[in-house]
Amino acid sequence: LDNDGNRLLAKYYDSSKFPNIKEQKKFEKFLFKKTVKASNEIIMLDGLTILYRSSVDLYFYVMGSSYENELMLLSALDCLFSSLNTILRKDFEKKALLDHMDIVLLALDEICDNGILMESDPEVVVSRAQLRLDDLPLAEQTVAHVQAGLRAKMDATTALVQSAKEQLKWSLLK
Repeated sequence: LDNDGNRLLAKYYDSSKFPNIKEQKKFEKFLFKKTVKASNEIIMLDGLTILYRSSVDLYFYVMGSSYENELMLLSALDCLFSSLNTILRKDFEKKALLDHMDIVLLALDEICDNGILMESDPEVVVSRAQLRLDDLPLAEQTVAHVQAGLRAKMDATTALVQSAKEQLKWSLLK
């Protein structure tokens, strides 16, 4: 959530507890009101154990059922927080998160799969989430990535042609 309590990214794995987006957003607003001014890291709310942490204008929450192991939830939260801190290069704010949403989603998927904690080591998560765009097949790249790649190649070609013109000009002048 951002510092106004609005959702930036959410993954819910229990459709019986939160059947639709309306219920999810209602719960998020309630949760935000309870935790925005609190200095704790853990809260029991509506039969859920919720661990949370904030940074600049972002609030991160990891939830589990009331019988869930708090240390496992803390491990997931620490992994998420540390991974995003590395991915966003210490620029831990809303704009940077939105700019790197593709990598953030990959990191989240590496940490948790269908509600099951898969990885708790931030270094492993970051290394798996940070793909080199050159290695991606063209079909899996976004239009912006393709445009940026083409623009970089055009700039390199233009610089090469300009360099060749300069060399030809100087060789003719000699």
